[in-house]
Amino acid sequence: MKRIGMLTSGGDCQALNAAMRGVVKTLLNSGEKMEIYGFIDGYRGLIYGDYRMLTGKDFSGILTVGGTILGTSRTPFKLIREPDENGIDKVEAMKKNYKKLKLDCLVILGGNGTHKTANLLRTEGLNVITLPKTIDNDLWGTDMTFGFQSAVDIATNAIDCIHTTAASHGRVFIVEVMGHKVGWLTLNAGMAGGADIILLPEIPYDINKVVNAIETRHKNGSRFTIIAVAEGAISKEDAKLSKKEYKEKLRTRKYPSVSYEVAAQIQEKCGREVRVTVPGHVQRGGSPCPYDRVFASRLGSEAGSLIMEEKYGFMVGYVNREIVRVPLEDVAGKLKSVDPDAAIVKEAKRLGICFGD
Repeated sequence: MKRIGMLTSGGDCQALNAAMRGVVKTLLNSGEKMEIYGFIDGYRGLIYGDYRMLTGKDFSGILTVGGTILGTSRTPFKLIREPDENGIDKVEAMKKNYKKLKLDCLVILGGNGTHKTANLLRTEGLNVITLPKTIDNDLWGTDMTFGFQSAVDIATNAIDCIHTTAASHGRVFIVEVMGHKVGWLTLNAGMAGGADIILLPEIPYDINKVVNAIETRHKNGSRFTIIAVAEGAISKEDAKLSKKEYKEKLRTRKYPSVSYEVAAQIQEKCGREVRVTVPGHVQRGGSPCPYDRVFASRLGSEAGSLIMEEKYGFMVGYVNREIVRVPLEDVAGKLKSVDPDAAIVKEAKRLGICFGD
C-alpha cells in the first residue's frame, strides 16, 4: 500500500489536472494499491492539515480541465522559516502532517518558489517528487514546463487579434505578456504573432531604438507596429540602477506597468497614437492545449514510475525531447532565463524583429 500526498502550489496554469491524472492513472494501471491525500491550496494545506482523501474517480474527466482540483496558493519561500501569525513553525508543521498521515511520498507541482520549498522538505527527510509547472518556462533543469505552450497560444491569439485593429487605424499597439522575470513567453508569442518589436527582461531596451524601428517601418510603408512587451522588460537606464533603486522606482512610478511607460515615451518622441492591451491572467486560464495535455501526462507517468521504484528527490523534466529525472538540489534556486545570444534570438533578429538593443 502506497500512501501518497499531492499538492499544487504557486500560480495556477493549464494542465495541472492533466499532470496529476497522469500520476494516478499510472499507479492505478500498475495494480499498485494506494491512498491519495490531496492537500488543499498548496503548502498551506500541508501546513494546517487541510486535505481530503481522493480516489481514481476524482481524476477522471479532468484531462481537459484548466486550473487545479486541489486549489493553490502562494507560500513565499523567503517566509517559510518564519512562524505564522499564531507562532506555528511552518516547516515543522509540514513534517508533522506528512508523518501523521504516514505518507510514502509527496508529489508537488509548481514553479521556482515551490521547488525551493520542495527541496527544503527533501533535506528535512521527506520523500518528494516534483513536476515542473509554470507559464513562465523559467525552471532550471527542463527545456519545457507544462502550462507554457497553452499560455503561448493565448498570448499569440491576443497579438493576432490586435493586428486587424492596428492595421485598420494605423496605430502602434503594445501587447503586454506575462512571464515574471523572464522573456520566454513574450519571445515565443511575439514571434508566433508576428510582432515587429519584442522587449524582454534579459535584453534591456533603448527607447530611441524602439522609436527608430517604428519610424523605419512607417517610412517603408507600414501603417502600424505591433510591440510585444514582457511584464518584466527593463530599459537600459533602469538596468544600471541597483536593485534597491529599481524597486523604489517601481514603487513610485506613475505608470501601471512598463508597457504604459513605453507607450508614453513613444507618443512623446514621435507623436504616434499608441494603445496598450494587457491580456493578464487570461494567459493562465482555460483548457490546456493538446501539446500540454500530452506533455503533462508524460511527466505524470514518469512521476508514477518513480513512486513505484521508490526513487525520490527528483523533478521530472524534459531535456532534448526526452523525459528525464533531475535531482531536486540541481533545480532549486536557479532561474532559466533567455540568453541574449541564443539561436532563437539571433534568428528573430534575422527576421527583422527589433529587441530595442
